[in-house]
Amino acid sequence: MKQRAHVLVVDDQADNLLILEDVLSDHYDVHPATNGIEALDYLAKGGRADLILLDVMMPDVDGFEVCRRLKSSESTRAIPVMFLTGLDRPEDEELGFSLGAEDFIHKPISPPVVRARVRTHLALSRATRALQRRNADLELLVAERTAEISEQTRRLVTSKQEVIAAQAATITAFCALAEARDNETGNHIRRTQHYVRILAEKLQDHPRFRGELNEEIIQLLFKSAPLHDVGKVATPDAILLKQGKLTPEEWVIMKQHCEYGRNAIVQAENALGGAVDASFLRYAAEIAYGHHERWDGSGYPEGLAGEAIPVSARLMAVADVYDALISRRVYKPPFPHEQAIEMMFAEKGSHFDPDIVDALMLVAGDFAAIARNFSDESGSEDSASSE
Repeated sequence: MKQRAHVLVVDDQADNLLILEDVLSDHYDVHPATNGIEALDYLAKGGRADLILLDVMMPDVDGFEVCRRLKSSESTRAIPVMFLTGLDRPEDEELGFSLGAEDFIHKPISPPVVRARVRTHLALSRATRALQRRNADLELLVAERTAEISEQTRRLVTSKQEVIAAQAATITAFCALAEARDNETGNHIRRTQHYVRILAEKLQDHPRFRGELNEEIIQLLFKSAPLHDVGKVATPDAILLKQGKLTPEEWVIMKQHCEYGRNAIVQAENALGGAVDASFLRYAAEIAYGHHERWDGSGYPEGLAGEAIPVSARLMAVADVYDALISRRVYKPPFPHEQAIEMMFAEKGSHFDPDIVDALMLVAGDFAAIARNFSDESGSEDSASSE
């Protein structure tokens, strides 16, 4: 049998307590308290409360002070607080929200409003706790998998050849994590790593890139590119696999995959540092963290602009967006290759580094060939079938 939620009602007026108990008792266990000290003592002694309805105007200790104490305590700060008040000044509500309250219910109370607000905030509180537990579990999973990967890789190193094998094993393991969580990955990571290499090779002799792109670095970029979305391993399934447009709140969580990916890679790099040359993961961390930055500074997670964005991330941005355009998604059909190239060119100097876009124009045929060679069964092949 599902346990009923507990609502702590705090009001110095006995008739208000009786009304609220009558309004809520059919669905919740209601515990009344006639003043703030009584409510705080009840909670301090282990009393249960999933939500608190708190009168503002009470003798001795008013509701604002009770809320401040609740939100300053580790044991009670997560309990949603809703003020019951006849006050209607904006500054009173501003103070209440600044103290951590979730909502205000104005007196005289409306039973339907009280029931709706209580139901909504209890549901939100449950969802928040579930998400926190999910994130904690995912962080633990990432830490455990990273430790496993680091240990497996450490065993491989005794020579240069084994160092190369260790790099490949680390990236393969991380990629397996990403592919296991993302139902749209398919051959996306294989296409994008080839796009990155083609672009880097084209720019190898360019004056702006000559000092940052040599054969060794290009090979490291090729190995690292598949890790650009590895942070999605920490994105909740309800968001990552959602069949439709994300809400603003979900989009905030989705964007955190850049930080999650960078942190996991840096953790692996630190763990490997004593056993092998782990510098190859530097580019993987740059790509994971910065591939959604934009040349004009309007991207995320930091809003970097121009040369402040690492070259590796700028290359990945072009590769990633092109492949997204030509690939089928739940929210759009695949664009033909020619249209995708035109759309990329339109973002020259805003989303993308202008010189990298110019390089893309010169290797567009190679991009189309890569898309065909690593096409998804769902339809990427026909989306890049013409040049």
